[in-house]
Amino acid sequence: MDLQITNYNNRFQIKGALNKLNIKTFNARFLNIFDKLDSILLDIEHVNSIDRAGVMALAKLHNESISKSKQLSIIGIGCKELYQHFKSEETKQTVVSPRKVVAA
Repeated sequence: MDLQITNYNNRFQIKGALNKLNIKTFNARFLNIFDKLDSILLDIEHVNSIDRAGVMALAKLHNESISKSKQLSIIGIGCKELYQHFKSEETKQTVVSPRKVVAA
């Protein structure tokens, strides 16, 4: 299934495969999105497959939301590859002092 992105207000529903073949469509749709909106919600319930390029595109969007102090919410079961990526990022923490933990 090809990539389909639909939206209503700040909710974007992603359907199909998110991979290197259609990543340009995804990136074009979300280019500078946080200049227009303060928060967005991505529904990935109907993403049936995702590759490294897709995970990296979502991670890039996540990083942009943080750098611009905007809110990004990702909902839906989606693909296990995506959750494995963010779970591995979550466990990469460095202890600076006994009372302070800083993300690596």
